[in-house]
Amino acid sequence: MTLRPLPKTVAPVPDELLSGWLIRLATINYCEVDELLAHIGISVRHPATFDFEVDMATLEKIAIAARLDPKTVGSLVFPPMSQAEALLTAQFPFQSCPDCSRQGLALRHWRRAWAFDCQICGTRLLSIFAIPHGELASEKLLHRARRGAGHLELAIASNSAAHLRRAMRAVTFAMALKTVRGDKAFALQHPRPGVRIFCLAAIDAAQAHPLIKAAMFSRSIDGFARAALLRTYGKEPRLLAAVDQIVKRNLRSALLPEAESHI
Repeated sequence: MTLRPLPKTVAPVPDELLSGWLIRLATINYCEVDELLAHIGISVRHPATFDFEVDMATLEKIAIAARLDPKTVGSLVFPPMSQAEALLTAQFPFQSCPDCSRQGLALRHWRRAWAFDCQICGTRLLSIFAIPHGELASEKLLHRARRGAGHLELAIASNSAAHLRRAMRAVTFAMALKTVRGDKAFALQHPRPGVRIFCLAAIDAAQAHPLIKAAMFSRSIDGFARAALLRTYGKEPRLLAAVDQIVKRNLRSALLPEAESHI
């Protein structure tokens, strides 16, 4: 059976993902993406799986239908990634640009845990699971989260195990404060925007005086949070001892004015 090109085609934009472009291609040809794929002889349940791996035969079918070079279609797939980069890249969408998504775009960097602003228009990326008029973050917290996202991106780009380890420690601690269980990578892609923003802000806070920052928060930690801290620094007992000393000193400082007020 000879595959015929589609009546209309659409050019991909820089950083576009294959799954998003297929949706735009289907829309311009007045059909759903599953109908489009069936028409060109491709059977897949979730087109988003194409964003990470697609065989050459499938690429050629899509390219013929869209009247594009197979290399152009292949460029819409994520390139090979390091283990850390892959862990912090979402398999399915979790955030988007409210402006660019109205144009039907789905961009590659939106899947990155460190992506905070749209690289096309500069608009802050928003969770696709967010409840309208839900929890709002302060501008100060957003500023810190944006800087934390930058630190995380730099750790991945530089392939620095030390910087990434520090960032993930901060995320573990932030999860404890937010009483969030689960994987650290999931927390950075959390459906509750407040959790993700808090974790990114914690990465920024941990860049300077991380021990003191942890101790400042430690006074309000519950049992679960303290256990998370122990897991985070379990192999560094001297560091834990130092944190405890700072916490105790802070507690004594807090209690002293109260005691003096009763004299």
